[in-house]
Amino acid sequence: MSIDLTQAEADSLLAMKKKIVGDSVFQFPASGERLQIPLESLDRTEDFLLDVTRSRIDLAKITYQNRARIVVVLLRLDVSGPPHRNPDGELIACPHLHVYREGYGDKWAIAIPTGKFENIQNRVQTLIDFMTECNVTEQPSIQTGLF
Repeated sequence: MSIDLTQAEADSLLAMKKKIVGDSVFQFPASGERLQIPLESLDRTEDFLLDVTRSRIDLAKITYQNRARIVVVLLRLDVSGPPHRNPDGELIACPHLHVYREGYGDKWAIAIPTGKFENIQNRVQTLIDFMTECNVTEQPSIQTGLF
């Protein structure tokens, strides 16, 4: 299985409507933990994973990621952390959004598009907004514990 996709393939995978597989209730990860939500396309031709990873040290640092074909990162939202330097040298402040780019994978980041994420400080709302951005049409219920 190739991990290199054409831009058209990556765009098509990101645009596919997705739904959760299995359990419909998930626990938002605690500090230092990771949540992995299995997804599939509505026509069941493609499998995806949605990851939420929280830092153990920097409590504000959370990464939301949508993968296709197990290893291909289509979209990743870094909420806190250092700025990202793109391959062309441009520096993108955090929070930023990594978008698959043919030949570069997820090495390119862009500033958070205006109006895409309602409240980046609200972890669960950001996850909901991220799932919407990834075209997850049948979203799971997310339970929260103590942060």
